[in-house]
Amino acid sequence: MSRSFLAHDGALIAVQALLVVLPGAGVPAWAARLRRGAWALVLPLSIVVVIGAIELVPDTADALTWLALVAIPLLAAAALGWAMRGARPWLAVLAALLLAVAWTDQDGLAGQSATLALEALSCVTLGRLLAGVAPVRLLKLGIVVMAVVDAILVFSHGLHAPNAVLNAAVPAPGLPQLQFVQLGDVSFGYGDLFVAAVLGAVLAAEGRRVAPVALLTFALAAAFDLLFLVTNELPATVPVACAMLLGDAMRLRRPAVRSSTDVVDDTGARPVVS
Repeated sequence: MSRSFLAHDGALIAVQALLVVLPGAGVPAWAARLRRGAWALVLPLSIVVVIGAIELVPDTADALTWLALVAIPLLAAAALGWAMRGARPWLAVLAALLLAVAWTDQDGLAGQSATLALEALSCVTLGRLLAGVAPVRLLKLGIVVMAVVDAILVFSHGLHAPNAVLNAAVPAPGLPQLQFVQLGDVSFGYGDLFVAAVLGAVLAAEGRRVAPVALLTFALAAAFDLLFLVTNELPATVPVACAMLLGDAMRLRRPAVRSSTDVVDDTGARPVVS
């Protein structure tokens, strides 16, 4: 592995870990009314449906590039203005600046970094919304299932051809590709960032400390990526799922300490913001 590869890979897994920290908790009232357990299926289906659709109808990749081009900047603006910790409404305009950089410098480091920022921020919004409309226990199960499906497809080489089609698709000549992330010679799929943001949103919904799990995510991803010495493709969702499971295991091993002033909401309801 070259120094360039290590630097770019390190940056991507650092962003993945950061996504565990960024999402806030709570959803608008209109979203809370959509609460259903079935939303947890979004995680594994985000891989299965996309790959299956591209295999059956390759032109699906073109439609997905247009969807990404339209939706991702809007979702990124929502993250800056609402969904992430420390969000401010006026920060939403920065999404337009990021899109401009991603558009005008598509092959440069600045443009690739702007694309990464847009996609990561869009995942923050989606993660927060998903954690607000699906039970966190089912979302945790969905994260594990997504990682298992991803690993099976990657190690069986079932993702190689569909990913190549998706990554090659362009909405129109000159327009940026926002359906995947590329830093130098290292790439991440959208789902690799999405799963980390969902984990962060789940932790926020549970009111847990996110920094230890984020550090664990980075450490596990760095160790997992040593497998690049023997292969050129890895399922980046796996370290996220492992960090979640280890974080939960360590939490269960700690003795519970509660004071007389603790207030417990036995309903398990999430906060709703208007």
